[in-house]
Amino acid sequence: MKLTLRSLAALLGYPSAELKENAGEIRHVLRAEGVLPAAELARLETLLSRLETMELLDLQSGYSELFDRSRSLSLHLFEHVHGDSRERGQAMIDLGQQYMESGFFLEASELPDFVPVFLEYASCLSARDAREMLGQPAHVFAALAERLDKREAPYGAVFHALVALSKVRVAADARALVDENTPAEDAADIDAEWEEAPVSFNLGGAHEMGGPTGVVAKIRASNRPVNQEAAR
Repeated sequence: MKLTLRSLAALLGYPSAELKENAGEIRHVLRAEGVLPAAELARLETLLSRLETMELLDLQSGYSELFDRSRSLSLHLFEHVHGDSRERGQAMIDLGQQYMESGFFLEASELPDFVPVFLEYASCLSARDAREMLGQPAHVFAALAERLDKREAPYGAVFHALVALSKVRVAADARALVDENTPAEDAADIDAEWEEAPVSFNLGGAHEMGGPTGVVAKIRASNRPVNQEAAR
């Protein structure tokens, strides 16, 4: 499961030339490790194929349109669990503390509830503990999968895969709770954030939401003990 989780984390990262170049290797890893059902591997094929064939700028534009301009598709877990409530800050601290106690240290720009970071942490755990970790936000993953499916966005396949890995049966009322907690969209606020954000023309630079870089290195680094792992 370790390599599969790292592969899924990479797929949720901001599209890069490295990710495009190694989409085929990610496909191979997902099939070789064999922890995902055939149906989920088939779902992921659309995303992998797009990464291989589409222009990088188009991939980046599509990613930003989904995940930067819609709070309902935020890749930050606590956005959907706590919304704008005070509990969100404490939950962030608690999760960060859990990472530190396991020897998993974040860079200053990363938030612990960012899904790719969360998956990298889970990949450092035993298969049993990783499933338990995935099971806690499984209702969030299911809700995101459903929302992305409605937009016909191939990233929904990643969240379907995470629900499958968790082996949790997500009830409809649990998904409804996510809808209740996720803050409503505010186009004006989102546009203001975009206007204030610094402009960068470095296509290889880190995306503002953080996330994994060095895709192949992370997938291959499967045998390090937890206390040597760090989100990059």
